[in-house]
Amino acid sequence: MDARMTNPAMVLPEALQPLLDMVKATRQGGVPEATLELVHLRASQINGCSFCVDGGVKNARKQGVSDDKLFAVAAWREAPYFSDAERAALALTEAATRLADRSDPVPDPVWDDAADHFDERQLSAIILTIGVTNLFNRLNATTRQPAGAGW
Repeated sequence: MDARMTNPAMVLPEALQPLLDMVKATRQGGVPEATLELVHLRASQINGCSFCVDGGVKNARKQGVSDDKLFAVAAWREAPYFSDAERAALALTEAATRLADRSDPVPDPVWDDAADHFDERQLSAIILTIGVTNLFNRLNATTRQPAGAGW
């Protein structure tokens, strides 16, 4: 697959640095980086962003995420590899990524489970990771950025 155009954040380079700064800020929230990589990967799977799925797998491996866990991210509910905290983060990721799928996009049980595992600073890091991932997914999927292509 060929890209339709250069990634918009590269065309308008003033846009890229704030996005990268946001990613960097999420790493200061006290959530294990492996968990944030799982969040990024799951949102990217939902959004069909091959560029981010490819990069997400590579980054998750760098954070020590096992292949068993990576292969099962799309089926995390049924797979035995995830901690309760990771499950709560993945449930929040799915709800916040699929906002239009229900009238109450992030139901109280999903929120409450995440809040049982993460404090406000950590929740902020997870929510910002979900948001910036969804933004990158939309840029990449719209312009058909191919998996494996570097910036």
